[in-house]
Amino acid sequence: MAVKGNQYKISPNIEANIAKLKEILGKSDDIVFRNIVISNQQQTRALLCYVSGLANTEMISQHIIKSLTQNVSAEVCDIRSLSANTFESIKTNILSITDLNESQSMKNVINEILAGKTALFIDTYVKVLLINALAFEARNVQDPNTETVVRGPREGFTENIAVNIALVRRKIKHPNLVLEKMIVGRKTNTTIFIAYLDRIVDPKIVQEVKERLKRIQIDSILESGSIEQLIEDNPTSLFPTIGNSEKPDIVAAKLLEGRVAIFCDGTPFVLTVPYLFIESLRTSEDYYSRPFIATLLRLIRIISLFITIAAPALYVAVTVFHYEMIPTVLLITTAASREGIPFPAVLEVFLMGIVFEVLREAGVRMPKPVGQATSIVGALVLGEAAVNAGIVSSPMIIIVAITGITDFVNPSLISVTFYLRTFLLILATGLGLYGILIGFFFILAHMCSLRSFGSPFLAPFAPTIWSELKDSVVRSFLWLMKSRPQSITWKKSQRQGLQSKPGPSRTNRR
Repeated sequence: MAVKGNQYKISPNIEANIAKLKEILGKSDDIVFRNIVISNQQQTRALLCYVSGLANTEMISQHIIKSLTQNVSAEVCDIRSLSANTFESIKTNILSITDLNESQSMKNVINEILAGKTALFIDTYVKVLLINALAFEARNVQDPNTETVVRGPREGFTENIAVNIALVRRKIKHPNLVLEKMIVGRKTNTTIFIAYLDRIVDPKIVQEVKERLKRIQIDSILESGSIEQLIEDNPTSLFPTIGNSEKPDIVAAKLLEGRVAIFCDGTPFVLTVPYLFIESLRTSEDYYSRPFIATLLRLIRIISLFITIAAPALYVAVTVFHYEMIPTVLLITTAASREGIPFPAVLEVFLMGIVFEVLREAGVRMPKPVGQATSIVGALVLGEAAVNAGIVSSPMIIIVAITGITDFVNPSLISVTFYLRTFLLILATGLGLYGILIGFFFILAHMCSLRSFGSPFLAPFAPTIWSELKDSVVRSFLWLMKSRPQSITWKKSQRQGLQSKPGPSRTNRR
């Protein structure tokens, strides 16, 4: 529960503070109120307030209660008796916990208690000590499921925002890495951090990110996907203009290029802006492999994207309008396989596409062992049964299978390809190959109109930025990519020295 306005103020009377806390938080049984007496000469009363389950009770007992109430040595007693400020003495001399701060706002105190911190109220003082003694369970760092690699780091983000920040800090050990904290969600009070590299990032992008986040007025932020939908440039577009990743090395690489990262507590996915379309065709493994292999894999991803979008539409266009383009032998085979099929080709494609999406969704939502068996066996049994029953033709099963396999090559675009495939299929049904060309024209025109936090979505192709083409369809040698992406930073920014070219030194040449 968040406290609004300044209607609650911290009182120097501890009884008044206890009454206010119980009025606001007393209905919840997991809120702990612990009264203690500090063992100084005045026997000052104090109150500890925390949430059971979020706070570490053992740490509270050993490092807070015991430190304040145990029989102390004469030297410490002298410090306490001579100190004119019991509050400062406790903060600097008594408590052995390093992560603590003070607050004079009851609103801030209650929000911090609900976030897991322990509040220490001391009688006669209008300040409260907020002690970080968190102890809730968190998932260990594991291999991410959505971004698997053959070569490269295997660690992924968790639901703990502190762990996620530490993983990025391990990658970028530089004082220019800046993290700024914000709270979003009027009911959830979700903690988010904005991360960027000072002197590399464009200050206008950072300011724009902050302004969009401040405009969020919603009760709950439970996952970074909610933030993505609330701050993106074009919420009605099919194409995502905000990137997300659960791998620290990918986020670190994007920060080093001049992007801004948004960490959200409670999710392993970190957002990055600006986001360009070309990033959907890249993987972190491209930069850990030799350029020849990385370039080949990128070409495969581009071809796979074209196949998964256009294959069903091309099949319908060729079989219905342009069958003269099919070789005679293949045309006879295709016509024989379609003999007796009751549905037109377009309806056949659409039905099998829906069946494939249903099988894939079932495989994802069901438990892993059962889901894999369901998707594989379901596809084999349904496909064979549909062909034997004369509902669909054999070439249609091949087209759907190829479309589904190539769709998995670019997992970040799976949510987009289904709609693009349907759009081209409708146009191909009425206009054939001309409809497909018109469809691609509209898709490219729409992509050219998109921007992500000021950066053109189709950069470096539209507009053409020659220096960035080294890391687009073709991944050039690392020692040739000397500058950061101009489409992100909008300025000439070097990221490596002029003598980075590999090879033997002059003294070792023979």
